[in-house]
Amino acid sequence: MTQSKTTRRRSLLKGAAVAAGAMSVPMISNAQTTSLRLQSTWPAQDIFHEYAQDFAKKVNDMASGRLKIEVLPAGSVVPAFQLLEAVNKGTLDAGHGVVAYHYGKQSALALWGSGPAFGMDPNMVLAWHNYGGGKALLDEIYKSINMDVVSYLYGPMPTQPFGWFKKPIAKVEDVKGMKFRTVGLAVDMYTAMGAAVNPLPGGEIVAALDRGLIDGAEFNNASSDRVLGFPDVAKNCMLQSFHQSGEQFEILFNKGKLEALPTELRAIVDYAVQAASADMSWKAIDRNSKDYQELKKQGVKFYKTPDAILRAQLDAWDKIMEKKSAENPLFKKVLDSQRAFAQRTKQWQNDYMVDFNMAYNRYFGRGAKKA
Repeated sequence: MTQSKTTRRRSLLKGAAVAAGAMSVPMISNAQTTSLRLQSTWPAQDIFHEYAQDFAKKVNDMASGRLKIEVLPAGSVVPAFQLLEAVNKGTLDAGHGVVAYHYGKQSALALWGSGPAFGMDPNMVLAWHNYGGGKALLDEIYKSINMDVVSYLYGPMPTQPFGWFKKPIAKVEDVKGMKFRTVGLAVDMYTAMGAAVNPLPGGEIVAALDRGLIDGAEFNNASSDRVLGFPDVAKNCMLQSFHQSGEQFEILFNKGKLEALPTELRAIVDYAVQAASADMSWKAIDRNSKDYQELKKQGVKFYKTPDAILRAQLDAWDKIMEKKSAENPLFKKVLDSQRAFAQRTKQWQNDYMVDFNMAYNRYFGRGAKKA
């Protein structure tokens, strides 16, 4: 072999080695960062706003600088109840709230949260949404009201209290004539029970209760209620209710802005929602239970809502379902889908799940032996 051929061969081998080495080094994207603004429906100090931040952090961490979601508290750009329109128009890129807040645009939207959901707990409502046809129905409803958004539901909420009051609610008659705050189809439920309802945003509730503009109010959970200041203006909280017993959070995106993202970034958003859903449900158990104990230390008295009131809620709900179904085909369509899913899944759940209270009462109930 001549020297020139040897030199040429060495050069080729060296080039191949360099190419192979380059292939073994991870490719680093030089793509610019896409920034999106997400406004929540919650005050900055609320645990719900923290949940919005938790979701955004998961997206930002996984996107490695290619996508960054900035989270703003309620009112930063638009009032809380104008979130859907703002995301639809692109005034905001995204939002964090609950579907029931859009009730005024289409009453069927309140069925993702309001009412007893045929006995389904919040996680089962999410199962219906993701696997029982709920997502397609929600997309259909948004299309019918010309909202060009992409909705992700996540985060099953614990059962919400009946509400906070200056004195305990002992009987159904106590509800009649009461000025009360709630939202969604719960407005119709309490109206049917005789209350005068005012659907105030979360940040306005405690001030209204303090000034006597309302006699009672509900918001959501021990952590949020404590931070909002309920124990400063009322010392009686009625636990357990069917008005919003199966609710979940909603993350909204402007459809055009979400679809403009590369496929892998849209997948990150999708999986971040699922991860945030699990994380939120675990965090809620820890934080809500701690704040429940702190509220007791602040002198709050907790009472179980009497069964007579719970039955009255269900009676009112039956009338609402009948009336709204007759008026609104989409309302009936959602209810029929939920009913079919609940009938099958609740039978399975009731038959398979053990009564955990039996074990809890053995170790912590009255007469339990000390460890």
